[in-house]
Amino acid sequence: MVGVTKRESTPNPLIRARDAVWRPTAGSFRLLALLGVIGNVLIVVSGGAVRVTESGLGCPEWPKCTGDSLVPTPHPEHETINMAIEFGNRMITFVVLAVGMLVFVAALRLVPRRKDLVRWALAQPMSVVAQAVIGGIVVLTELHPAAVGLHFLVSPALLVFCVALWIRSGEGDAPPRPLVAPWIRALGAALLAASAVVLVAGTVVTGTGPHAGDASSRRYGFEITDVTRVHSITAWVVCALTAVIAVALYRTDAPAAARRRVNELLVLIVAQGALGYVQYFLGVPAVLVVLHMLGAVLMWVAAFRLFFALRDRGPRAGTGPDAASGPAEPALQTPQPA
Repeated sequence: MVGVTKRESTPNPLIRARDAVWRPTAGSFRLLALLGVIGNVLIVVSGGAVRVTESGLGCPEWPKCTGDSLVPTPHPEHETINMAIEFGNRMITFVVLAVGMLVFVAALRLVPRRKDLVRWALAQPMSVVAQAVIGGIVVLTELHPAAVGLHFLVSPALLVFCVALWIRSGEGDAPPRPLVAPWIRALGAALLAASAVVLVAGTVVTGTGPHAGDASSRRYGFEITDVTRVHSITAWVVCALTAVIAVALYRTDAPAAARRRVNELLVLIVAQGALGYVQYFLGVPAVLVVLHMLGAVLMWVAAFRLFFALRDRGPRAGTGPDAASGPAEPALQTPQPA
């Protein structure tokens, strides 16, 4: 008799996606957390596209795009392409909010539940809501540079929660164990502070220069060369701190993971610095401005990854599917021979 081999069926992708949220494993939850990081990086890029294409008022109303429609409709004072770009940026915000909600549900369903992950996950949808409100203020104030700058800075702040969740979901809950000397950890904290200053200075440069979101929007009254020089100095401080940390990690034989993180940050700093000077001497072309904004948030993420790599909290629990996919079902007892 010829035996019949049954082909193992591939799980439905929708079922797999549902299980990743409702019956998450440690691995699937970390993937969801990474999606949160990626989504918030993308929204910075889309926001940059809004600014450089002068689409900030493409949807002149909020929360509706126009006075009587949630979606773009023909408007005598706004080009269709500008309305589409601004509306697309708003839609990405809703996607990021949806991802944040799914991450939060998965954090509640994770077994064993970890309270710190639940807190980090809850912060994501709450922060996106705050960002949407600030976006409304940006529109209602007709792109006031302070409101626009705050709107951008919410994304790096939200990335703090996203990156922390992503990294912590791959670790255990043991008390933090330093892997380097205290003074190196202090340099890592100083690097984060300096990176935050660079981001703030960058928003002032953008709010002073030609890419403020709309041709008629207000700018800061600063001299563009002065604010650019301040931004450049703060960037050099970040570069110097990173170089010192790199030398310290190699001279003290720090763990390989920490050395990899500082190498990644150094590569990003060199690329970002070169891009910044090129865009300055070429008159800040739009494409390079968007790439510079992308580089800024990638550096921010890399700086946090480096900081977290300077300590250890042990391996994560429940790495197997049986341990982390939900309450275990009662096992069937098989009769044993006498």
